[in-house]
Amino acid sequence: MTPPRLFPSMFPDLDERHPAPAPIATVPEWQLKLYVAGQTAKSMAALENLRRVCETHLAGRYRIEVVDLLVNPRLAAGDQILAVPTLVRKVPEPIRKIIGDLSNEERVLVGLDVRPLKQHT
Repeated sequence: MTPPRLFPSMFPDLDERHPAPAPIATVPEWQLKLYVAGQTAKSMAALENLRRVCETHLAGRYRIEVVDLLVNPRLAAGDQILAVPTLVRKVPEPIRKIIGDLSNEERVLVGLDVRPLKQHT
C-alpha cells in the first residue's frame, strides 16, 4: 500500500489522482494592440481593416487586443497613445505604431514590416 502524500492539494502535479497540467499555449508570432475610442465608424473600420490584413498575411500567427480608451483611458499612457485609432505592434520587436483607420493595406504592411503574400496572376 502506498503511503498518503502530504498536502496533495498544494502539490497537485505530485499527486497521481490529478492529471498533468495542460501544455502552455504557444504565444502568437504577432501581437497587436489596437487603441480605439468607442465604437465610432473610424474605430470599427480600423478593426475590420486590421482583421482583413491579418487574415490575409498573418493567418494563424497573430493576436489582436482591442483597447477602448473611453472605458479605460489610463491605458493610453503605457504605449504613449496620442490619437485614435492607433495600432501598436508589440511583438515582434521593435514596437511600431500606425495611426488611422488602416484602410491603406500597403501602408499597414510597410508599417508592420510584413511582407505581402505573393498574389496569383
